[in-house]
This record gives sequence, structure tokens and C-alpha cells, in this order.
Amino acid sequence: MAVEKTYAEINEKIKKGKAVIVTAEEIIDLVREKGVEKAAREVDVVTTGTFGTMCSSGAFLNFGHSQPRIKMNKVYLNGVPAYAGLAAVDAYIGATALPDSDPENRVYPGRFLYGGGHVIEDLVAGKEVKLEAFGYGTDCYPRRHIETRITLESINEAFLFNPRNAYQNYAVAVNLSDRTLYTYMGVLKPRLGNASYSTSGQLSPLLNDPFYKTIGVGTRIFLGGGIGYVAWHGTQHNPCTTRGENGVPLEGAGTLAVIGDLKQMSPAWLRGVSYTGYGASLAVGIGIPIPILNEEILRYTAVSDAEILAPVIDYSSAYPERDPEVLCRVSYAELRSGRIVVRGKEVPTTPLSSYAKAREIALILKEWIEKGRFLLAEPVQPLPSAEAGIILKGLEEKNNR
Repeated sequence: MAVEKTYAEINEKIKKGKAVIVTAEEIIDLVREKGVEKAAREVDVVTTGTFGTMCSSGAFLNFGHSQPRIKMNKVYLNGVPAYAGLAAVDAYIGATALPDSDPENRVYPGRFLYGGGHVIEDLVAGKEVKLEAFGYGTDCYPRRHIETRITLESINEAFLFNPRNAYQNYAVAVNLSDRTLYTYMGVLKPRLGNASYSTSGQLSPLLNDPFYKTIGVGTRIFLGGGIGYVAWHGTQHNPCTTRGENGVPLEGAGTLAVIGDLKQMSPAWLRGVSYTGYGASLAVGIGIPIPILNEEILRYTAVSDAEILAPVIDYSSAYPERDPEVLCRVSYAELRSGRIVVRGKEVPTTPLSSYAKAREIALILKEWIEKGRFLLAEPVQPLPSAEAGIILKGLEEKNNR
């Protein structure tokens, strides 16, 4: 008899302390030991995790009104510009924003860069941040300048809103040229000196739900140490990409837009980062629970690093000159071993995401659910999927006949 469960049934078991929760690492051995059907009957939720640099991130802040009031036209937080084209005292601080005062060569090698990601980390850590804002003066907002200190506690609202997080697979970056490259994938040494990658493999949320059967708009998640939600599909969401036999994309595919209360979060899971020769960003911790509604979903969560392949791309030619050429594909088991082979050469690998932190997130989320502190939220709308894309393409072809 086929295994069929509902969100309500699983949540009821969570409330009673009877739900069986395992991480995306633990489920692999469990399936090998007991098989898919038995494991699907026993397990209710599989927890995932990822922790790495996610440049398309930021926070909306509402500072509250001053006396007299000001309509902020330009806003700076610790010297870093925030976008103020919203309302009088609302602003959005982007993770990669850099101070206007820096010269154009601000990203030269060897220089630490303080940017928007660091502002967010400082706020979450409870530190004071300098707010300076300028207005143009109106009858209702006469003030033209304000300079003060704020903390996360002192401002009205603050919520993280990240337009593109948790990429579903990503390229492995190498450098075939004779010079060192400074990129968002880190420093790439010349002549295949290293290979840089940035996904948590078998723990990564969207690699455990490749067709978004359970992850959708409204899904409750671990975000930055607090509770957040999937708000929409992320920018550059591209589910209709080449996939392997297990449904896992062979290149970058789905992404998530996520939202959560910044005042719940922790600097352990939101860290400002500085990339030599490139700029500033934010490392974000995300964990997503996958309800085991049936055997199909269980089978997807049992994917291992050896079964997940990523494309190897030469960043010296692919960026920014032309569409990337795939040199080869390697598994995450090979990447995590510390060395891969590209064009016959053994190349050391350098991870930009932390597998240890991803594991910790999956374990924290597991504990939250086991203690009844975290219930599953059924999506109110599915994310665009490869299956939906195939249907849409078929309709377009039919209409064009």
C-alpha cells in the first residue's frame, strides 16, 4: 500500500512529540538500510541546510520619525548607502552596497571591504550603527539632515528580504588563464590553480526537493537563526534546465526569495563577508524542512553527494565575454574530497559555503521540530517547476501553429 501523508497529519504528530525527524545526511544511510518504502513510513520530516555567501540579500528598515520630521532622500548606515526611494523613513540596505567615499579602485586585492552585509551583521549583533540621512525639505517633512545612532532594538521594524537565495546547484569556477582572477567565487589562481564551489550538496534544500514538490510560497524555514518564509521564487529562477536521472539539475536552476524578522536573527547565521578584489556580501544560513508525504518525496531526499553533479566553468573566458562552456562535470563527493581532475590535471578545491554550518542548521531545525517549536507550513502556491515549464512550452507551441 502506497505511503500517503498530509501536512496536517505530520503537524499533529509534531505537536504530540511523536514525529520522526532526520537530517538530509541521516536519511541517506536510513534508505540504504531499510529501503524507500519502509523509510517513507517511518520518517515524517527531513531537514536540510545551507550556509554560504548569498549576494542578492538585504534588509528593509523603518527608523521611525524624528522631530521635526524628515523625508529621507539619501540614507547612509555606517557610511554605506541604503536605498531610500520608498517612504519618509523606510530604507533597504543591500548586502553588496559599498561606501560612496571609496575610490573606483576600492576592490583592489588585499583590502578589506566593509559593506551592506557587515551593516546587517552589526545590527543583528546589537551594535550601534551610525545613521545619516538627507532630505530636500517639504511642508510636511521640513528637516533636511539628521545624524544619529540606531540599534536593531531602537528602530520600528526590520526584516530581511533576500531576492535570490539557496541556489539549486551552481557552477564550479576555475581559471585557465595566466593571471589571477578576483571574482564573487573568490580568488581563482591561474592555470587551474584551484576550483571554487559554493553549494552544500546533499544537505542543500532545493537539491533535496528538485521539482519543488513541498517547497513553495509560504513554506516556513530557518532563516538567519530565526523563523522565516519563502516569499516567492527567486530572481533568475530557471527550473527548465538540464537534469540528471534523479531529477537533480546539472547546473544552476531554482532559487528562492525569502523573508523574515531581522530582530529574531543571530550574527552566527548572518555574516558580512569581504571578497578580495570583488566586494562585500552576506553569508546567510537557511534550513528548510521537507515533509515526507509519499515515497517519491522520500526518494528525492535520499540523494547523495556522489549523485549530484556540477558543471566546471572557466571564469577567465566565460565572464564576462560569452556564455559559459562546460569543461566537465564533477560530483560533490569529488569536490568535498579536496581535489578534482580537470583536463587531466589534479586541481585542489576551495569551498565558499560551509558544510559544517549547513549540517548544524539541519540539526538545529531538527531539534526545533522535535520540541514542537516549529510546525510545517503548507505552501499557498507552488514555485514554477520544470514540469510546469514543459506544459507552458507545449501550450506556446500549440498557440503558434
